[in-house]
Amino acid sequence: MKNKLYYIHDPMCSWCYAFKKDYVKLKKRLPSNIEVINIVGGLAKDTNEPMPKEMQEKIASIWHEIEKMTGTKFNHKFWEECSPRRSTYLACKAVLCAKEQNKENEMIDAIQRAYYQKAQNPSDEETLVNIANELLLDKDKFIADLKSEKIEKLFQDDLEKRRELKVFSFPSLVLQYKKELYPINIKYNKVDEMLRQIENLSSNIYF
Repeated sequence: MKNKLYYIHDPMCSWCYAFKKDYVKLKKRLPSNIEVINIVGGLAKDTNEPMPKEMQEKIASIWHEIEKMTGTKFNHKFWEECSPRRSTYLACKAVLCAKEQNKENEMIDAIQRAYYQKAQNPSDEETLVNIANELLLDKDKFIADLKSEKIEKLFQDDLEKRRELKVFSFPSLVLQYKKELYPINIKYNKVDEMLRQIENLSSNIYF
């Protein structure tokens, strides 16, 4: 039986964006008895309300903090060129739509590039549809899926799984063996340390 490593994230979470390079390296080095499963956590509910100025300033300052801590680069022009909303559910659903067309990870990467490098707003459906075009997805299917009951159900399933895993912040890693859950400490730029945590648990929990 394979162990499961759940990666709980939101494509519009700045800390998840900073963790991407470490996550990619970690997956490549995981033991073969571990299955990796992405879960979209739903950072912020749908809204058409502009993000309050105070929140914009707070998040902008967090981007600078992340840059200093991890070396990850952000395009700070986003705050000048876009109309931010505290709304990530649609981007989460776009990931699930892309998963239906076998391009889940590609969509996650593309949303992060659009948001953090190109100063585009993934809270807007237009941005997500443009990304789907760039990824050569079936555009009509993507648009239909984005508003479908099926994707809504899959999204709600992921939210329920996040609660079941007792995850309240992003990104998070949780190793599961049978019914036991083992949170993995997130370490930016320290893949070896995370790998040791996972290897120690995955080798010991059989005994």
